[in-house]
Amino acid sequence: MFGSLFRHQWLLYGKWDVEPGRSSTNDYIIDSGSLVLYFPGPKTVTGEDVIEFHVHGGPAVVKAVLAAVPECNSVISSGGHSVRYAEPGEFTRRAFYNDRLDLTQVEALGETLSAETEQQRQLAVRSTSNTLKERYESWRNLLLQARGELEALIDFSEDQHFDDSPSEFTLSVTTQVKGLQARIKASIENAAKGELLRGGIKVALLGAPNVGKSSLLNRIVGRDAAIVSREAGTTRDVVEVNVDIGGYFCKLGDLAGLRASALRSIGVNSPELVGEVETEGIRRAKAHVLASDVVVVVLSLQEDISASSGFFVPVNDEIIATLSQCDLQRQRIVFAINKIDLLSESASHSKPMAILPASCVDSPVFYISCIDDSNTSVGTNSLLEGLIDTFSSLTEVSSLGDNIAGSWDDSLGASERQRLLLAQSVEHLDQFLACVNQSGNGSAGQDSDIDIVVAAECLRAAAQALGKITGRGDGGDVEEVLGVVFEKFCVGK
Repeated sequence: MFGSLFRHQWLLYGKWDVEPGRSSTNDYIIDSGSLVLYFPGPKTVTGEDVIEFHVHGGPAVVKAVLAAVPECNSVISSGGHSVRYAEPGEFTRRAFYNDRLDLTQVEALGETLSAETEQQRQLAVRSTSNTLKERYESWRNLLLQARGELEALIDFSEDQHFDDSPSEFTLSVTTQVKGLQARIKASIENAAKGELLRGGIKVALLGAPNVGKSSLLNRIVGRDAAIVSREAGTTRDVVEVNVDIGGYFCKLGDLAGLRASALRSIGVNSPELVGEVETEGIRRAKAHVLASDVVVVVLSLQEDISASSGFFVPVNDEIIATLSQCDLQRQRIVFAINKIDLLSESASHSKPMAILPASCVDSPVFYISCIDDSNTSVGTNSLLEGLIDTFSSLTEVSSLGDNIAGSWDDSLGASERQRLLLAQSVEHLDQFLACVNQSGNGSAGQDSDIDIVVAAECLRAAAQALGKITGRGDGGDVEEVLGVVFEKFCVGK
C-alpha cells in the first residue's frame, strides 16, 4: 500500500498499525519495531515492485500481521488493486515470466530450499548461476545454424547452383553435430552423478551372518538403528537409514547375512539351517546389493585354532558369487575387515588378509573395530574416510579434457528433467546421423540417398528439446513444465 507513493528504494522503521491513518495507541499497534523495505522494479527478485515487511518472529505477531494485511484492500481498492495470499511458487513464477530466472535456476532454487547436506547445498549453488542456461542456449543455437544451412539446400537448390553436392554440404554439419553430441552425452553422465548427490548414494553392507554389519551400521549412524545379537540371521529384511557421511547424503542399508540356503526340515530345529524367512531375506539382500552404488563387504577375523597364525579372514562362496554379479563400471566395492581389536598390539603390524575375488583385488581394504571402547585406537574412522574418497570418485565430473577452471562442474547440477531432455536431444541427433550416414557414412561424393528434409527435421527436434530445458524454446508446453517445477515449492516462495 506504500509502494505507489514512492519512486525510489526506501526503508521505513517504526510501528505497524492495524488501521493506517488511525492515531497510534497501544491498542492498535501490532509490532512496535517493524521494518518496511520497498524495491522498485525491474531490478528486483521478481522483476516487479516489491515491498517487504520485517517483523518480529513471534507466532502471535506474525498471525496478527497476516490478519491485518487484507484490511489494506479498503485503502487500495480504489486503484483497482487488491491484496491476497501468493500461490505456491508464485514469486518465482513471476521472476521466470519477467526473465529474472530461467527454468534451470528455478529448479536450483527449489533444490536449495530442500538441501540437507553440504554436497546437496553445493550442487544447488552450482546451478543458480546462468552457466547451464548459456551452455544449453549455445548448443541450441549451433543446431539452429546447422539446420539453417540444410534448409538453404531445400529452399534454394532449384534456383541457385551449389558447387558442393548435398553430401559435401552436410559433411561440415555432421562434424559439428558429432562434436556436440559428445558434449551432451558427457553432460548426461554428469547429471546422473549429480542425481546421486541429490537423491542419495545407496550403500549396502554385505557379509556373512555375525560379522558385525548391524554393529557397523549403528556406529555410523550413532544410534541403535539395527538389532545386534550373537544369534545368526538376526537381520532378515533390509534396514535402510539415511545418514550424512562427510557431506554426502547416503542411504545406508544393513542386509541379511549371506550363507548357503538349506531349508529347515520338518522336526529339525538346528540354528545352522536356513529357514524360509531368512532365505527370502538373503534374496532381498542380493537384489539390494546389485541395485546399490557402493558395496561395503564386511568380513571379520576368526580364530584359527588349527594353525599357528592364530587368526584368518573367511569369505564364503555366497559373497563371492554375489560380488561376481556386480557392475564394476557403475558400482564401487570396499572391504571392511572387522574385529581387528582381537589382535594383540604386537601382532597388529601383520594383519591377516582375506582371499578376495580376482575382480576386487584393487578394491580398498580397511581394518575396523565396532566395539564401543574408548580405550581402543581402532574404530571406523578409516572406513568413513575411505567411503568419502569413494563417494568423491563416484561423483567426479566427466569432461572432454577441457574442464578449465571447473567449467564442467555445473553440469552436475542438471536435474532429472534436464537429463531426460538432453537424452531426447541425443536421440534426435542419432537419427540425424543415421539419415546422413545412409549415403556412405557421411562421406562426400555420395548424395543419392540423403533426405535433407528429414535431416533438418531431426536437428529441429533436437534443438527443441534443448529449448525446453530453459523454458525459452518453442515447445509450447511451458505452462505444463512450470506446473511440475513449482508443485514442490512452499506457499509464496
